[in-house]
Amino acid sequence: MTIRDDHALAADLATEAGERLLQVRERTGFADAAALRAEGDRSSHVFLMESLARLRPSDSVLSEEATREERLDPRRLSASRVWIVDPLDGTREFSEEGRPDWAVHVALWESGRLAAGAVALPAQGRTLTTADPPKPPSYDGGRFRIAVSRTRPPEFVRRLAYLVGADLVPIGSAGAKISAVLTGEVEAYVHAGGQYEWDSAAPVAVALAAGVHASRIDGSELSYNQADPSLPDILVSLPELATSLLAGIRDLHR
Repeated sequence: MTIRDDHALAADLATEAGERLLQVRERTGFADAAALRAEGDRSSHVFLMESLARLRPSDSVLSEEATREERLDPRRLSASRVWIVDPLDGTREFSEEGRPDWAVHVALWESGRLAAGAVALPAQGRTLTTADPPKPPSYDGGRFRIAVSRTRPPEFVRRLAYLVGADLVPIGSAGAKISAVLTGEVEAYVHAGGQYEWDSAAPVAVALAAGVHASRIDGSELSYNQADPSLPDILVSLPELATSLLAGIRDLHR
């Protein structure tokens, strides 16, 4: 692994973790979904933690798979550099044969901002990164698409889609949904059912680097490395749609 800078490191780690997860899928098989999910979470977490400890030993790390005590370690809050990782975003999809909508997230929060990030989509054979952010398509008007959870789409998003004239597209993990905005499969992603920092830090880093809108659903800035890592809602969209989506959300919450 050649390390040039933080952008390259995020991309290299996410990509290699994803390749290892594909090997876990092949080695373990799909007969026991719970065992596959557990091994995927565990092995990817160990790889990322060991790699960051070796390559960035002075930095803090916040991982979904960390223990509660590790997440609550107060030293993280005063650290100037914190890696926020989701070793396996979309364990349900990972454990279903043939599903490509799961991801690996690696992001760096430095001095109060997302400084680097990468989202590997291993089953799709690609990694989106701040080192070379994708150029999202332009919106040319008319009906558009909003990515939602494939298992529990929020009712308010259904009402929002009706209000703004959009179709709902069910996609698996949060990283896959945000990536779909960047690759042109959908034009927006709206969620208000509860998430955590690791669910969005890396894809939001790439989205912002690509010039895409990313905020809370009230339009406020997304903030990371907080004492409470919950980040319950998010809007990611092509910039041309952000104003109308935020207005629609406000109307629905009056």
